[in-house]
Amino acid sequence: MRPSICPAISGRVYEVRPRKDHRGVDLISDALPFSRLWYGEPNALSNAVGYAKHRSRSHDAAIRVFDSTGNVIETHEHVGEFKEW
Repeated sequence: MRPSICPAISGRVYEVRPRKDHRGVDLISDALPFSRLWYGEPNALSNAVGYAKHRSRSHDAAIRVFDSTGNVIETHEHVGEFKEW
C-alpha cells in the first residue's frame, strides 16, 4: 500500500483520478480486488467516491479526488464509519 500523506489516516487510501482518454474516472486502491475500477457513466465521480466509502465503511480511510493536472481537489477522511452516503 502506498504511504498515506494524511498522518491521521493509517488505513486504506483510495484515489479517484480522471482517465487520460477523458472517458470517466478510475478508482485506484490496493484495497480493491483488482486495484483499479473504471467509472464512465455521467455520475462517475460521485459513484466512485460512494463505492470507496462503502468499501471502507468499517475501516480508517482517506479518499482523494484528483483533477487532470494531478492536484487534489477533494478529500474525504474518516475513522471508523462514514455517517453520510
